[in-house]
Amino acid sequence: MTTVTPSVAAACAAAKRASRVLQAQPSAVKNHALEAIADALSDRLEYVLEANESDLLEASENDYGGAFLDKLALDRARLDAMVDGVREIVALPDPVGEVIEGFRLPNGLDVRKVRVPLGVIALVYEARPNVTIDATALCLKSGNAVVLRGSSAARRSNAALAEIAITAACTAGLPEDAVTLLGGGREEIAELATQAGLVDLIVPRGGEGLKASLKGVATVPVIYAASGNCHVYVDRSADLDQARAIVLNAKLQRPGVCNAAESLLVHADVAERFLPDALSALSEAGVVLHGDGRARAAAPAVPVEVASEADWSTEYLALELAVRVVDSVAEAIAHINAHGSGHSEAIVTRDTDAARAFQLAVDAACVYVNASTRFTDGGEFGMGAEIGNSTQKLHARGPIGIRELCTYKYLVDGAGQIRA
Repeated sequence: MTTVTPSVAAACAAAKRASRVLQAQPSAVKNHALEAIADALSDRLEYVLEANESDLLEASENDYGGAFLDKLALDRARLDAMVDGVREIVALPDPVGEVIEGFRLPNGLDVRKVRVPLGVIALVYEARPNVTIDATALCLKSGNAVVLRGSSAARRSNAALAEIAITAACTAGLPEDAVTLLGGGREEIAELATQAGLVDLIVPRGGEGLKASLKGVATVPVIYAASGNCHVYVDRSADLDQARAIVLNAKLQRPGVCNAAESLLVHADVAERFLPDALSALSEAGVVLHGDGRARAAAPAVPVEVASEADWSTEYLALELAVRVVDSVAEAIAHINAHGSGHSEAIVTRDTDAARAFQLAVDAACVYVNASTRFTDGGEFGMGAEIGNSTQKLHARGPIGIRELCTYKYLVDGAGQIRA
């Protein structure tokens, strides 16, 4: 049994008390607090950048990889995007109190299904200091208290961002413990995951190691925002220029994130026309390619390593890509369902039947036709931001925004009815 430290238990208990106050706050109060956070961030950009620079220096000295450093890094553009995301969340309709459906029973009872906050959301995340602000804004807007547990590699950045957000939110009238940032070692993650009765949901946002570390200990409900082994399938009828642009974007635009493509599937009928140019462009961009025999034969002038069975299930989070030639859309679907992680999958085709078959049969949170997988993102989906991308089917799937941080209850109004 996990021994819970008083600091974790006390923080979660305080968050639970704050959540009861927060869930009753009107939209105007929550929006005012978020505007205050956005303004404070804009005013203190240099403070955050200095903290992040120290984190980056330490991470570089500790030999973290390029993908990790990219996730850790903040600059003015990323901070401006954070501020814009908070303001976009302000502009969204408040989900709390939204009537999902309403009806009258034959006995005269009026029933309304109404959206309500979950309560206390705990978020465990690796690198990505922007999550500190994204999660805070999403949770406060949806009436939830949030307990944050970031990566030790981003401790200065997270501390600076949390300080700004907590001070601004409290000054604007929200309860003091509505936002909490935990420190400490990795054992704290297990402690946080066992706060049943205090924490209503924990969202681990990181790699498979983080996911595995929680599976054996969590007594709190978990939504895994985990790996993204994403595919692009180029069908026999695809516009090959369009396919090339989509593949390059999906792999190169930001290779260290969960919605980047990790595998390329190409129909045998277009492999010899498509792969030489596409793989050459990828190789010139620094991508290490792993291909099956037919993919390597279709592009003999391009260096392509022999793909192992493990390559088909690998989330590289780097400039690496697995490539396979298939004989049909059905074979592409079967490959994706066998090796994909349920995140984001794409088909490039001009055949509406193939597109429809792909959309219906591929088991993933987001399925694209003639578009890059890189669009799976709360900001891109109009949510302002996201806590993560769920690869599960319950209770949320895909980008986790303000509605996904709510549950519902039934409000029933009667006039003295009793059950016979």
